[in-house]
Amino acid sequence: MSREKVVPTATHWGAYRIVVEDDRIKGVLPFQDDPDPSPIGRSLIDAIDHPVRIGAPMIRKGWLKDGPGRNNDKRGDDPFVETPWDEALDIVAEEIKRVRSEFGNESIFAGAYGWASAGRFHHAQSQLRRFLNLAGGHTNTTNSYSFAAAEVIVPHVTGNFWEAIFAPTTWDMIAKHTDLVVAFGGWAMKNNQVNAGGMGVHGARDGLLECRERGVSFVYVGPTKDDMADFLGAEWLQPRPTTDMAVMLALAYVLYTEGLHDKAFLDRYCVGFDKFVPYLTGESDGVPKSPEWAERISTIPAETIASLARRMAGGRTLISSSWSLQRQENGEQPYWMNIVLAAMLGQIGLPGGGFGFGYGAVGTIGYDWDHVVRPAALPVPPNAIETLYPVARIADMLLNPGGECLYDGQRLTYPDIRMVYWCGGNPYHHHQDLNRLLHAWRKPETIIVHEPWWTATARRADIVLPCTTTLERNDFTMGHCDRWLMAMHQVVPPHQKARNEYDIFADLADRLGFREEFTLGRDEDAWLRAMWDETCSRATQHGYNPPDFDTFWEAGAWELPRFDHPGVLHFGFRNDPEKNPLLTPSGKIEIYSEKIASFGLEDVAPHPAWREPREWLGAPLAELYPLHLISNQPKDKLHSQLDFGANSRASRINGRTGVSINTEDARARGIEDGALVRLFNGRGACLASAIVTDRVQKGVLVLPTGAWFDPESTSDIGSLEVAGNPNVLTQDIGTSSLAQGSVAQSCLVEIERFEGAPPALKAHLPPTIEKR
Repeated sequence: MSREKVVPTATHWGAYRIVVEDDRIKGVLPFQDDPDPSPIGRSLIDAIDHPVRIGAPMIRKGWLKDGPGRNNDKRGDDPFVETPWDEALDIVAEEIKRVRSEFGNESIFAGAYGWASAGRFHHAQSQLRRFLNLAGGHTNTTNSYSFAAAEVIVPHVTGNFWEAIFAPTTWDMIAKHTDLVVAFGGWAMKNNQVNAGGMGVHGARDGLLECRERGVSFVYVGPTKDDMADFLGAEWLQPRPTTDMAVMLALAYVLYTEGLHDKAFLDRYCVGFDKFVPYLTGESDGVPKSPEWAERISTIPAETIASLARRMAGGRTLISSSWSLQRQENGEQPYWMNIVLAAMLGQIGLPGGGFGFGYGAVGTIGYDWDHVVRPAALPVPPNAIETLYPVARIADMLLNPGGECLYDGQRLTYPDIRMVYWCGGNPYHHHQDLNRLLHAWRKPETIIVHEPWWTATARRADIVLPCTTTLERNDFTMGHCDRWLMAMHQVVPPHQKARNEYDIFADLADRLGFREEFTLGRDEDAWLRAMWDETCSRATQHGYNPPDFDTFWEAGAWELPRFDHPGVLHFGFRNDPEKNPLLTPSGKIEIYSEKIASFGLEDVAPHPAWREPREWLGAPLAELYPLHLISNQPKDKLHSQLDFGANSRASRINGRTGVSINTEDARARGIEDGALVRLFNGRGACLASAIVTDRVQKGVLVLPTGAWFDPESTSDIGSLEVAGNPNVLTQDIGTSSLAQGSVAQSCLVEIERFEGAPPALKAHLPPTIEKR
């Protein structure tokens, strides 16, 4: 007799209640306290048994036949051979032993990057790094694709990057005290659906509505109207993409030359303004950074810039920058200059004033919920291989063993990577210039991937071990800047032969002689209870009375009581800079950085500066590729997760991602709404479906990321990508020799109608699989 039940779970895009009958998912209900749940949750229905699910261990036929390091050019094209678990684990363990013995642990790259699961225990990268660190270590990465340039530059300027990102001035403070928000890059509502670790409730919409209802004015600076909620009634300024830095400098020029800057604040709380002024006025280089100068670069009228500067100085102003703003060549500069502008206004540390980063990047930035209690995580022992490499330089590292990379004042030497071990992510989503990555991916002798689904990364592995999804195991989570601890119950049994990553690594550790050190004698339930006890201990230290594990597990959630959140970024520093100094060399805001000056970098000045990028609409290359491509986050999924799911499929046009194009640009090329189009440049080409709209700036295309990489030919590098993955077009260079971050938003392309029969879409179908 069938029996229906409702089971609690949580994801990076929110908490849900899963309706299950006879081990089949029948429906997905939002968490009852969530006022604005994300529709991404409906894709969970497809997650368990979609045809693209991996049902058993798989080994690439050419690798199995000829051994490691041979036929690497067949990755993505070879069939796979289904292999029993014991045999597959024996092969993986022996291969780890071989690589360690012949080349050392440094030759194992496990910089696996991605959001993976929301759970605290079954967190793929933590499981992987715990395992490999106990096995002697591995080569790892640092920073993120999301905000690498900011991660490096902000500590040089204000000392603590994570405070700037995750403890910003809150929405309620903005609503009560701010007159004007100037939002470079916008506050995109679509990104508020997600948060690392999830969230109990989606409160961004309510927070922004309160700002509008209390009369806060907004000026949005960016290329697509969709990146600012219509209900905010924002004034829309449309500079050429990646020229925000020039506009910021011109705003500063007006503040300084008209005496609107706060000299007292600059003298007490900052260092180096006197060294920046000669550049700003043109004394040092003969080029005043005036509104007229910025107009020639950005196309924003000089009077508009000057008027905005005066308006900013006339009231309480918050200046914000989106994460996307620093994903450009020289992306460190606009973040540095954002802080300098706020310092010139003298409002840093005041309620509703100063600066902020990443509002709208994830759903909890701006909450007054960021909690002093943080949940326990799976402990990861130290890595014996200490050198870290910038995550956005993965292809460089694989292609250039022994090559050098300048990074934050260091000169790093790339190791000779022989094995890649990847869990919980998809570099064929995050990385730029995927055709270059395809070349790099052929270099290692062995690539091992854990995955539930046949992503582009799994298809290009040598050994694929099928792991469970969130719905097939037990866990709990709490997101950044959230106060909800959410239980994640197992909803259904594991698909076919899929296993928990913890159990996979435990059996590998057994073969390598350290099972006890890896497991500590605990199974899943014992680990969850131990981690819950640690979380409760932390909560008790702050005066809270948490429930025991069984009570929490039965309830499905625990909402921590509110605590007294300061709500103002750098409030303590403002009140007493001697008692609460910043973590910079001077203890103050560094408008001029002596430390960066000591690096002697050719492409980064010791103060904020405009530096012309290689690809922008003012570059010579724009004669050939006259459109600027913005590859932003999708609204229908988190990155590329569940691309095959119902929510993602519903947003496609004729099965492909939509690319937004301005009405005039479309008319000039004979492109109608819904037409199949080809985007191209010197790095690659992809297909998409046209969305003709005036919500995108003239000269700009917007193609969201997230489509699973789907080249027409799996054997030919440079083949036409048919699903709409913009990263076949983007540049794979670093932001600068300081941060080496992603420059995805510095990209020029052309677009045309695609003539002929549309190529078949294959990304959501499994590869060829052979039985032994």
